[in-house]
Amino acid sequence: MKALRGCTEPDAGPVRRPSSEANSDVDANRSTPFVSVVIPVFDDPDRLRTCLQALEHQTYPKPRYEVIVVDNGSARSVPPLVGQFGQARATYEMVPGANAARNRGISLARGEILAFTDADCVPARDWLAKGVRQFLLTPNCGLLAGGIEVFSRDLAHPAAAEVYDALTAFPQKILIEERGYGATANVFTSRAVLEHAGLFDGTLKSGADVLWGRRVRSLGYRLTYAEDVCVRHPARPSWRELRRRQIRLVGGQQDAKRKRGYSWRELGFDLALDLLPSLQWARQLWQGTTVGGHTTRAKVVLIMWSLKYVSAWERLRLQLGGQARR
Repeated sequence: MKALRGCTEPDAGPVRRPSSEANSDVDANRSTPFVSVVIPVFDDPDRLRTCLQALEHQTYPKPRYEVIVVDNGSARSVPPLVGQFGQARATYEMVPGANAARNRGISLARGEILAFTDADCVPARDWLAKGVRQFLLTPNCGLLAGGIEVFSRDLAHPAAAEVYDALTAFPQKILIEERGYGATANVFTSRAVLEHAGLFDGTLKSGADVLWGRRVRSLGYRLTYAEDVCVRHPARPSWRELRRRQIRLVGGQQDAKRKRGYSWRELGFDLALDLLPSLQWARQLWQGTTVGGHTTRAKVVLIMWSLKYVSAWERLRLQLGGQARR
């Protein structure tokens, strides 16, 4: 990995200073490198506003970071909203999919460090400061994944869909330590790593973070998890939203498999895994003491089994020539 260098302010010309002042500036820039935050968005203006408000009030020095919002075909114009925030600027990507949008943001980024989050996330005030610090302190770091706290609208009485989402969405520690990638709702990397590992696969509507993270690991970089580099993400409150997410995830998986070659025999194996009930997961949920009452637990188990059948049907539809959905 190339050594990280203290970057100068973008578009700044050379300035003569006393050597002691220049050395002080270099030291400061090494500890606070310029950061580009990339956010794809599609038809989510209200939550984007909340995200940008959180990014506008970071503890990281304002002259040392920018926020690039990439509109991926929203019905409502994004630039007027983004223009209300001094740290942010808007651009557009016509190819559908968050990964193509992220690549567009990367192409415009001025930062030495790149941070990724989503329009529906709410970064903590010290998200950038802690993320950059931990990334720089980790030897040979290629990818730092921060914690993602999933929260419900009513903390005292979460809906069954919200409970399911909180239990299953964004297990960043497991993703990093066992599966070799981090969910791009909260990821830090560097320009040097991107230049070495390449961009996300923009042809995939979902799942490119999996392939990219594993590619970074295969190149010898370290993947690390930092729980206190935190963003909050609202739990999906309904079966409809959970189903939509499952369809999108399966679509990304199947597109990736078809690109490398995917047989009907492999499909049969995947369908069998989808259709087999997850009895161990259901038993662990039922015996848990922190997940609502019996009625809520029964609904969560039903959601889990129903989504497995959604996955099976979507795999079959795609194998018969269907197109992945966003």
